[in-house]
Amino acid sequence: MLDIKFVRENSEIVKENIKKKFQDHKLPLVDEVIELDKKIRDLKLEGDNLRQERNTKSGEIGSLMRDKKVDEANKIKEEVVKINERLVVLEDEENNLNKELRDKMLIIPNIIDDSVPIGEDDTHNVEIEKFGDPIVPEYEIPYHADIIEALSGLDKMSAGRTSGNGFYYLMGDIARLHSAMLSYARDFMINKGFTYCIPPFMIHSDVVNGVMSFEEMDAMMYKIENEDLFLIGTSEHSMIGKFKGQIVKESELPITLTSYSPCFRKEVGAHGIEERGLYRVHQFEKQEMVVLCKPEDAMDWYNKMWSYTVEFFRSLDIPVRTLECCSGDLADLKVKSCDVEAWSPRQKKFFEVGSCSTLGDAQARRLSIRAKGDNGNYLVSTLNNTVLATPRGLIAFIENNYNEDGSISIPEVLRPYMGGIDKIVKK
Repeated sequence: MLDIKFVRENSEIVKENIKKKFQDHKLPLVDEVIELDKKIRDLKLEGDNLRQERNTKSGEIGSLMRDKKVDEANKIKEEVVKINERLVVLEDEENNLNKELRDKMLIIPNIIDDSVPIGEDDTHNVEIEKFGDPIVPEYEIPYHADIIEALSGLDKMSAGRTSGNGFYYLMGDIARLHSAMLSYARDFMINKGFTYCIPPFMIHSDVVNGVMSFEEMDAMMYKIENEDLFLIGTSEHSMIGKFKGQIVKESELPITLTSYSPCFRKEVGAHGIEERGLYRVHQFEKQEMVVLCKPEDAMDWYNKMWSYTVEFFRSLDIPVRTLECCSGDLADLKVKSCDVEAWSPRQKKFFEVGSCSTLGDAQARRLSIRAKGDNGNYLVSTLNNTVLATPRGLIAFIENNYNEDGSISIPEVLRPYMGGIDKIVKK
């Protein structure tokens, strides 16, 4: 959410930003919020003047009563009563207008960074750099679900009976591999100096509204019936919410956290839920990184964070590339974002395994997260990035470490988490 003062003083910049995001239907909102802001400020001014007048009259009443001028005092008391009645009306009007203003401000997108490429959708995202050599082996690599099933590692039929489409059982060595990757991701980030955290897996609606747009929430999140609780779609939601309404010491910045959680998503949309495989499912697990920092340090942290994900996947012998998200592909709270995509030797193309975003002070403004500095309090910048989301990361690992005999090689860094074995083979 933008600062209303910024919108008031830079309306053309805000409108141009909306156009860059191809959301022209939101253009009228800019003038609407400016008009609402004017009305609110006018009400505040009237209220301040009335309170000053009331204070003056209250002093007059005291003097008149001391002089035993009761009739005059009672007349002024009646005027004070009318002032109080007007103040109640003004307060109600101001509260209603503030709610309307906030609702509209939540819809106006954040100002994107100048470096973001302009494009209407993800087809205009721009490749930045490749890391590792994308290799297509001479032998055929089967569909990932077939590989896992051949290793007795997947049971979607039973999950269909217990939970429906979009769920799965992982079994045996594949289940162990899944957990091993997450444990390695945890330790990888701890070794980068991040503090490990396991957050709540459900959050209140005010936290949801603080970390994402309503459209994202409606498409993604499961609500607990008859409770003000939502299942998280990523641990970023809980981790940013941890600081809701807090003032942190500037000396504590940057706050660098890495969090594990299961994640739950409706996956509503044209892509749907994958019938056989594990690429798009309702439930997955994730190791995330979250940073709160000074605004001037945000871009440095953004570049560090996506580079950590690249380093993590390369340590597992997985080629990756980074892809700059264009303006039309950015969620409304994001200033800048890039995807990390892993190589699929089966499909002979890259696919998304993580996303890194800097959101400026948008989440901090919504959730009132501030730092106390020498020159007063200020809103912090928030960033988030995927270390590993699996089973999607599991798919990338299996394809890139699959052998012609149907076995899966285990890179050295992962072997301590797999009981020392260097290969998963058919039993």
